[in-house]
Amino acid sequence: MRTTATAKPSGFRQYRALLAKDIRQEIRTREMLTSMVVYALLVLTIYGAALAQVGDKLQVVSFAGGLVWALIIFTSLLGLNRSFSHETESGCLEGILLAPVDRAVVFLAKATSNLIFLAVVELITIPLFFLFFLSGAELATTTPLIILPLVVGTVGVAGVGTLLSTMTIDTRGRDVLLAILFIPVAFPLIYACVSATSVAFMGVEGTLGSFWTSMALAGAYDVIMIAAAWGLYEFVVDA
Repeated sequence: MRTTATAKPSGFRQYRALLAKDIRQEIRTREMLTSMVVYALLVLTIYGAALAQVGDKLQVVSFAGGLVWALIIFTSLLGLNRSFSHETESGCLEGILLAPVDRAVVFLAKATSNLIFLAVVELITIPLFFLFFLSGAELATTTPLIILPLVVGTVGVAGVGTLLSTMTIDTRGRDVLLAILFIPVAFPLIYACVSATSVAFMGVEGTLGSFWTSMALAGAYDVIMIAAAWGLYEFVVDA
């Protein structure tokens, strides 16, 4: 009798299956999203307590970009630390790696799921930031441009963070180690996004050139670092 070998699923089917697994798991447990949203609300509470002590003379708009990105980065670190928790606790990661799945596809699926979860948290917390701290401020007409650094920055955070969280997955004190690795590696992206976000908030005439320069730097960082993470992921997970 002739036997027919089972064909290896295409890369897109592998990607879709892994991404659907992560999304279904999060919908069922809600652990990652819930912890990130609660943490973000706690950070906003601390912001409120700190800014309440300085009175009305302080213009929050002048440093709102830094506050927004501090909120995003620290909340992202919490989520990235938990992104592989289910795989490691149940041994699912070993099963995925034993299956005929391309390592680059595993990276892309996990980075996409992290991107989706970070975007959901931002959709909840950024409007709350505006409500709590900028509701009475005179915002510039360029304020809607903050969407661009938010998108580009979140893509970079998800891509680089996925690689680094994989590297620290089996280490002791991985929460601290991820932060130690992530902040220096992502600093160029954070700096460019904070700069672009601040320019968008301030809307000072003649500064839009620096906005687009910062966006170009952030975009170049995303392309270079995500491509590097894509290529290095096989060595990281097989190490």
